[in-house]
Amino acid sequence: MKTILFSAFRRGALPGAAAAVILTVPAALFSGASHTLAPASKDEGLAAFETVRAVLQHPRCQNCHIPGDAPLQFDAGLVHAQNVLRGPDGNGAPGLACATCHGTANPPASYGAHMPPGAPNWHLPPPGRKMVFIGLSSGELCRGLKDEHTNGGKNLGALLEHVDSDKLVLWGWSPGPGRDPVSIPHDAFVAKFKQWVAAGAPCAP
Repeated sequence: MKTILFSAFRRGALPGAAAAVILTVPAALFSGASHTLAPASKDEGLAAFETVRAVLQHPRCQNCHIPGDAPLQFDAGLVHAQNVLRGPDGNGAPGLACATCHGTANPPASYGAHMPPGAPNWHLPPPGRKMVFIGLSSGELCRGLKDEHTNGGKNLGALLEHVDSDKLVLWGWSPGPGRDPVSIPHDAFVAKFKQWVAAGAPCAP
């Protein structure tokens, strides 16, 4: 782990004064220039989170981050066919696990469009921490994302590492034939996520 002290002008500070933001993130994130977090102001962080929000509320992401127990399908967010349910641990109902149809990779393109997609560890969040993305305001989504009681115990550094390299997250940009990928490029999303973290992860009211 590596602790970084940033100084950024923040609302409510005395004129010309800087508020310190202390972030502890995995040292691996600083192994190269591409993982350096540059200081950012609160306003820059709030603006950056709007890009993060747009990604998280894209169908490729929010279809599995649901308030109920049935995942959604397609850009229209239709209830999953076959009566698929979250189950007690997020891996599907007894007798109909997610892995029954979803493998660790997308099927070959020759199989045609809309075949069951795949990525390592295909699952929904467990019922005790659903991590809902649907229908939330920017501020609500932001606060829920940071809440370690509902995000699987991830601090800001772990969240950044998750969105940067988790293979199930990355599937959103390579979802297979018949599905539109997340419209914002992954590297642009990660850059905005870093900027939000560097600003102290501010949330709109």
